[in-house]
Amino acid sequence: MLYNLMSRHETMPVESHHRHRLHRLALATPVLFFFPLMALGWNPIYPAVIAMAAGTGAAVWCRPDLLAKTFIGGILFLVFYAIFIVGLRITTPTYIEQVWNLPALSGILPAGIPVKELLFGGAFGLYWANVYEHLTWSKSSPLPKRDGV
Repeated sequence: MLYNLMSRHETMPVESHHRHRLHRLALATPVLFFFPLMALGWNPIYPAVIAMAAGTGAAVWCRPDLLAKTFIGGILFLVFYAIFIVGLRITTPTYIEQVWNLPALSGILPAGIPVKELLFGGAFGLYWANVYEHLTWSKSSPLPKRDGV
């Protein structure tokens, strides 16, 4: 068991069940989806978002106990990613227009951020949120409270 003193959580093994044998396939799902979707000639952000959404679905199907953590982690990552992009927009106002291929995207720019970029950040956050616990087949749970703490 690993202990995280800052969050007061410990990592412990999860009981195995019939879906355990599929966890490597679930984690590989984004790669298995991405390359065939790229063959369609789409802008790479679309296959990436779809592939990570499929990976999220496969991971949660294999580890349903991670559903809440997946959504919380995905939302947190999306918020941090949006803050980063807004910071980029503030510190370098024309960067997005110079670097992103805006005509190839939808043109929807909430707060000056391409909506596809937010979709990518959200999909990545949802997929990535549970990778460690899924790979190690473990879960985090609160440490028992001690007297005086």
